[in-house]
Amino acid sequence: MPNIPACPLCAMDNTYPDGDNIVCADCGHEWPIAAAEAATEAGVVVRDVNGNVLNSGDSVVVIKDLKVKGSSIPLKQGTVIRNIRLVEGDDEHIEGNSDKIKGLVLKVCFLKKA
Repeated sequence: MPNIPACPLCAMDNTYPDGDNIVCADCGHEWPIAAAEAATEAGVVVRDVNGNVLNSGDSVVVIKDLKVKGSSIPLKQGTVIRNIRLVEGDDEHIEGNSDKIKGLVLKVCFLKKA
């Protein structure tokens, strides 16, 4: 396995293969090599600000007030975005709707999983 993935728990790159598992030297987490290969074949993994994996249909919470282009209404901290959609091939953006603003494209660095 030429490309060893980062740890799914702590997101650190200090990982190494050990038999049939991959081990994180920083937090001690172990996971099977087969699961790591399946994750890389599946494509891009989208993570929130805390490192939690986001999937289509999840709900997220905005962690700071955001100005929205094309709208006079800001997106306030604590706003819940339900039923998000992942942008294909992009691990930094998601699409979703709030109660007041439809058709949002948001950066995941301003979101946490609800």
